[in-house]
Formats: sequence, structure tokens, C-alpha cells
Amino acid sequence: MFYNWIIGIKMTINHEKTPMLFSKLKPAAPICWLIAAAGFTWSAVGILLCRLAYGWLHALVFSRALLSGTAGMIGAVVAYHFVFSAIALKNIGRLSLYPDKACFFAFQAWKSYFIIIVMVALGATLRHSTIPREYLAVLYLTIGGALLLSSIHYYVRLHRLIFPPKP
Repeated sequence: MFYNWIIGIKMTINHEKTPMLFSKLKPAAPICWLIAAAGFTWSAVGILLCRLAYGWLHALVFSRALLSGTAGMIGAVVAYHFVFSAIALKNIGRLSLYPDKACFFAFQAWKSYFIIIVMVALGATLRHSTIPREYLAVLYLTIGGALLLSSIHYYVRLHRLIFPPKP
């Protein structure tokens, strides 16, 4: 048996047990590292988006910044509760099904990489659009805050992997 270097599916070829060249090049990592990488990525992107929103809100009059900031934070809690938390938990469940080690880039599902590219392109398009920054700040705070809150799930799972509960 050998492991496909892209998706890690077990396959048998001619009933031989010869490793493929690519399986030697696969950047395998323990599951705890994958969960840590996912949590760090979600946290870093969340902080980045919130920081951009803060910069835009900082330039506003206090009352408008307070209103937009509050709307963004309420949106973040709602998005976390109804969308992002479920995505993070589903991803943690998927990572937990891997054996002891898996390809390092599997910390996100492969289809998620396409979604990430689309989201980055959409974010760049929005930042260069004529939409007022005040409205973009609400959207960025909503998504950034939800990502940041959801990243806590990864850290809780990582803590349980490193320090398993005593029976």
C-alpha cells in the first residue's frame, strides 16, 4: 500500500507494498500540528480583518464608529453561532479521523482552498470598490470576529489532545 500524496487515500497497486516517490515527499505532520495550524490560521485571518475594520472605524466620528463597531460585533456573534462554529467543529471532526500523521496541508479540506482564494479575491475587490469603509468595517468585523471566536474550538481540541482528561 502507498498513500496518495495529495489526499492521503489508501490505495493498493498490483498488491505490492512499494512506497511511491511522492509519499516520501509528502510533508506529514502529527494531527495536533494540523489542528494548531488551522486554529492559528483562523485566528490570524480574524485578527487581520478586525484590524482593517478598526483602521476604518478609527477615522470616523465616535458615534458612527461605535454604531458600526457594535453592529459588526453583534454580527460576529451571530455568524459564529450559526455558521462558523459548525464549520470549525466539522473541520476538527475531519482532522480527528486521520491516522497519527497526515499531510500538513490537510489542516483545511482541499475544497476549502478554493473558497479561500475566492474570499481573498472578493476582499481585495471590496477594499478597492467605492463602497464606504464604514459599511465594509461592519462586514470585516463580522467575518473577522466570527473567525476569531471559532478558532477557540481548535485550541480547546488541541489542549485536549496534549493534555487528555484523566479517567
